Amino acid sequence: MLLETKQRVLKANQLLPKYDLVRFTWGNVSERDLDTNYIVIKPSGVKYDDLTVDHMVVLDLDGNIIEGKLNPSSDTKTHIEIYKAFPLVSGVCHVHSTYATSYAQAGKPIRALGTTHADYFYGDVMCARVLTKEEIEEDYEKNTGKLIVESFKNKDILATPGICLQGHGVFTFGKSADESVHNAVVIEEVAKMNSITESINPDVKPIPQYLMDKHYLRKHGKNAYYGQGKKK
Repeated sequence: MLLETKQRVLKANQLLPKYDLVRFTWGNVSERDLDTNYIVIKPSGVKYDDLTVDHMVVLDLDGNIIEGKLNPSSDTKTHIEIYKAFPLVSGVCHVHSTYATSYAQAGKPIRALGTTHADYFYGDVMCARVLTKEEIEEDYEKNTGKLIVESFKNKDILATPGICLQGHGVFTFGKSADESVHNAVVIEEVAKMNSITESINPDVKPIPQYLMDKHYLRKHGKNAYYGQGKKK
């Protein structure tokens, strides 16, 4: 079942150590199949080098295992809450990459300080609050997902497809598993740039809105012209 989706999810998870986004098994990627609305996700605690297509777990949006012999990622409920709230999201990635997670631990957003950021994220990457003790005890992973959903209320999640969670790590989103990983790579690189920039100039300000607009919209707007997809 969903062989091609499983193959994509396997490849996306294997990209995490390739791009130095994880240590050990500190991350996971999933993808939603648009035909069945099932999600495919990495199994919990399995090393990336050991993963195979057969290890991938298929679930419905109620969390019922449709196919797979292993336990799904411990973050599965978080992924499910995101998919249920945002039909346009078909890929979710969660990592504890060093620089982006440092911003999360500091409780600070990753500000739009340059055009590298603006090429992918239309504004700051926000940092959501810490869950309450009650939320953690009730259902930690599900309430993490609900917090992410709450944070993007009245916002376009794919325009700024990532979020830091204070004291925790980073989630990124996309129209596929691969795209969500791509956005995790960008967030980590931008966070690294910001850390260095802010150490050089602690008073640095975000780029002006008109520069943000130019760089984001030339790649993502209706009149986008970046790349080879549209000839003039």
